[in-house]
Amino acid sequence: MNEVFVLDACALIALINEEEGAEIVKDVLKRAQTGKATVIMNKLNLLEVYYDAYRSYGKEAAEKLIMNINRPPIVIQAELSDAVFKEAGRLKASYKISIADSVALGETIVSGGQLLTSDHHEFDAIEKSEDIRFHWIR
Repeated sequence: MNEVFVLDACALIALINEEEGAEIVKDVLKRAQTGKATVIMNKLNLLEVYYDAYRSYGKEAAEKLIMNINRPPIVIQAELSDAVFKEAGRLKASYKISIADSVALGETIVSGGQLLTSDHHEFDAIEKSEDIRFHWIR
């Protein structure tokens, strides 16, 4: 059985901007291309990537970027399942995190995967308190 990774916006932004940790994200995506991993991203987290690109580079660049992302090997979860909804709600109620971060964590729990992220500020306390696996890119 292959590994499951949930892609956090900050990890994808690191790849796009060729920041520290981009190589780790590239490696995971290569593994997904060969069927050795599955990479999923909730559409709400993709929204974070879109508005970051829109703000930084403009509408045309943001649209092109989303077209390129919205295809394999990344599987975009367009719907919020009841299970993810409930996990995200529980986490949002329990920790000071954004809705998008709570959804990424909910996707991670429900998929049994690991969150591909660099966001220590948001997730370090959660990693210590919850049974959620993280794959840190930096």
